[in-house]
Amino acid sequence: MSSSKKHKGCLRRVLDMVLAVVVAVVAVFAITNVVTIVGSKGSIVTAEKAGIGNSDAIVVLGASVLPDGTPSGILTDRLDDGIALYFAGVAPKIIMSGDNGTASYNEVKAMKQYAIAQGVPSRDIFCDHAGFSTYESMYRAKYVFGCERIVVATQTYHLYRALWSAKSLGMQAEGVPSDYHEYQKQLQYDIREIPARTKDFFKAFFRVPSTYVGEAISLDQSGDVTN
Repeated sequence: MSSSKKHKGCLRRVLDMVLAVVVAVVAVFAITNVVTIVGSKGSIVTAEKAGIGNSDAIVVLGASVLPDGTPSGILTDRLDDGIALYFAGVAPKIIMSGDNGTASYNEVKAMKQYAIAQGVPSRDIFCDHAGFSTYESMYRAKYVFGCERIVVATQTYHLYRALWSAKSLGMQAEGVPSDYHEYQKQLQYDIREIPARTKDFFKAFFRVPSTYVGEAISLDQSGDVTN
């Protein structure tokens, strides 16, 4: 066999291996996304169908805060959703879970201030300062705040992995969509969710601890202790 034919044979084997790896990776992303969406879809309900008084807490998932410290549009919709559920009696407490990873950026402070301005008593609002990701928000709801049953407030595209994570961690969870507006970056959000669902699928499967756990916080006390 000539060296040229050997070279072509080696190149073909390499290309076949690369193709096999690409196909395997695509399959993993596809399967985990389908399983997550199908497995969570039935737990997405309207506000009217969310069980009144049957949940430990409403978990509002954080999103970006504007430079002036006020919630962005997408976060405002999540907050309005959670606040409406609170006043409907779905749960007696709200957990504001978001990113407070630096001294200059504090999603949960803005979230709590917004809810108080809408009439929610401060004592019923708990701040989860270490909700650095969707999975971590669910993990901390279970293992820090001791929740067994929650209602999650966020947009539909985001609810799938939140609910999958919550249920995989042993909680009963429903989600009420906060799709009140169209968002300029929706396509970007949808694309970003694909790898995020895969990541959280495996984190939930292995029950990976959150970045920061800390001491347990009882929802029976005042939410002011978590400020």
